[in-house]
Amino acid sequence: MNAARQAEDRHALVSGGTRSDDAFLTSVDEVVDEVRDALRAQQHEDGHWVFELEADATIPAEFILLEHFLDEIDDAVEAKLAVYLREKQGEHGGWPLFYGGDFNISASVKAYYALKLVGESPDAPHMRRACDAILEHGGAAECNVFTRITLALFDQVPWRAVPVMPIEIMLLPRWFPFHLSKVSYWSRTVIAPLLILMALKPRARNPRGVHIDELFVAPANEVRTYMHNPTGSPWGDLLIGLDKVLRVVERQFPKNRRQRSFRAAIKFIAERLNGDDGLGGIFPAMANTVMAFDRLGYPKDHPDLLTAKAAIRKLLVLEEDRAYCQPCLSPVWDTGLAVHAMLEAGEPKNGVPLNKAMRWMADRQVCDVAGDWAIKRPGLRPGGWAFQYANDHYPDVDDSAVVAMALDRAADPKVKVGMDRAVEWIVGMQSRNGGWGSFDAENTNYYLNHIPFADHGALLDPPTEDVTARCVSMLAQIGDEAGNQAIERGLAYLRESQQIDGSWFGRWGTNYIYGTWSVLCAFNAAGEDMSAPHIRKAVDWLKQCQRPDGGWGEDGATYWSKTKDCVKESTPSQTAWAALALMAAGETDSDAVQRGIRFLLSAKRDGAQWEEPWFTAVGFPRVFYLRYHGYSAYFPLWALARYRNLRAANAASVSHGM
Repeated sequence: MNAARQAEDRHALVSGGTRSDDAFLTSVDEVVDEVRDALRAQQHEDGHWVFELEADATIPAEFILLEHFLDEIDDAVEAKLAVYLREKQGEHGGWPLFYGGDFNISASVKAYYALKLVGESPDAPHMRRACDAILEHGGAAECNVFTRITLALFDQVPWRAVPVMPIEIMLLPRWFPFHLSKVSYWSRTVIAPLLILMALKPRARNPRGVHIDELFVAPANEVRTYMHNPTGSPWGDLLIGLDKVLRVVERQFPKNRRQRSFRAAIKFIAERLNGDDGLGGIFPAMANTVMAFDRLGYPKDHPDLLTAKAAIRKLLVLEEDRAYCQPCLSPVWDTGLAVHAMLEAGEPKNGVPLNKAMRWMADRQVCDVAGDWAIKRPGLRPGGWAFQYANDHYPDVDDSAVVAMALDRAADPKVKVGMDRAVEWIVGMQSRNGGWGSFDAENTNYYLNHIPFADHGALLDPPTEDVTARCVSMLAQIGDEAGNQAIERGLAYLRESQQIDGSWFGRWGTNYIYGTWSVLCAFNAAGEDMSAPHIRKAVDWLKQCQRPDGGWGEDGATYWSKTKDCVKESTPSQTAWAALALMAAGETDSDAVQRGIRFLLSAKRDGAQWEEPWFTAVGFPRVFYLRYHGYSAYFPLWALARYRNLRAANAASVSHGM
């Protein structure tokens, strides 16, 4: 059958054509086999998969700002980054946090400033539109704290525009209300080098002398309202007052204590520098580290400075005519999920591709570093996996569960030698309330959300439904008796956290579809009665959310309560999650699942990748969104293959954790 005929038949399927059930399943077979082969072709020689990971305009803009801070400008790369930034400008004139999103003041100011640094004229039509939009939204003075810190480094706002964060924070005892161990891993890796910068208050070299006075409604030095209560609570007002006190007394801190604080910050960074994978494996921490090393006077050939710069360059995606900078790299996550999809699609688990992938993952288990998580869990043996190629101090509970479930299905017993440690570590990382966070246990110091520095709302790493569901799924699939009590506590947490409408919140994927998929898989793996009322309520919610085209979609705006039901378009990855969730609940033969499968068969696809410009993942809800380019490959493949397998076996239940 030629490609044109196949496309016509698949369109007939989704539009209600009259082809037989056998022909329908044949089409499923064809797509599964095509995508599996195409996905296999994207595997790296050593066995892993890694796809591009795209964020909003702020990361490429910050790359440009960093180069101008250092006066180390690569004009060729910046010209390509400028192409990308212009492409991402919204119809509203500014830049959104995700594809098709609303104007965001902080992203827009950084993107505008970056383009002006590259040499874009403020009189160019796209720059005028951006300037007008920024002014209409209150001007650059309304940016969030992190953006105002960047502007302070470039002398665009006074340092009083940002909260006081004394570097003496590095010396605070653990019992103190604020301590680095009390915030999330991403916060502490960003904060440690940032404290050095905030103490030194350096001025960016800015060799071209570029300023953005035109983005302020009133002159930046005349603004008196930079400091805001991030939550509007009395606690926030109190901490704003404390900030004013600190602003005065900081000048009186003993010099010897300040020097000790610098040494403590440098020691913290050096111990976690992480080679060319960078501090914390995330761009903001890496960029702050480079700027801190530069302003501490490190020679340009200092090994630590060179390593930190190399980590940032590793994040660039350089194309012929454009480029962008990734926020981090996702090889362990991509490989774990791709393996699950390939196994579902019939790739032999003892064949060369999956055998290499399994060994690659097994080799990356972190067994010899007790990272920051050990502060809350002293004595617990390491045994998790990081998200990136390397990030030993910060293994990710979510990744660890996904990888452990994949390795549990391996044919080669050599890759399973670390499974007991993985189970032990996952069980040990459970929080008191029965849930799991991503990188730490008991990271629930919610009062810290009221400090002025926390206006981004992403300071903490509390337990969440999706991570908890993944851990329950892993423990249930592996069947280790040591995890039985943890499973019961996790299930109780999930039952208690169900939304009124029947869904579950999705912290790391957008949003309630992702959370509901994760949780229904966990309930299925744990042997929950899938006819129970809370399960049927979730099933009903998913069916109600299905769109007329048979797919499912959910916008990044659903993280705001006023736009919780916002949907712009059906997406392949979210449709796959919904179909997988319904199949986990025993709905394989339902009309909803069949319509979802038809949507996937007819949706536009190029090789392994379905067309999906939408961001269906999250860094920090309402603040930072992500587009995993691999999601539009392995998740639709996974859903189609599972549908095929369940239909072929005439089975009502799924035998694996995910």
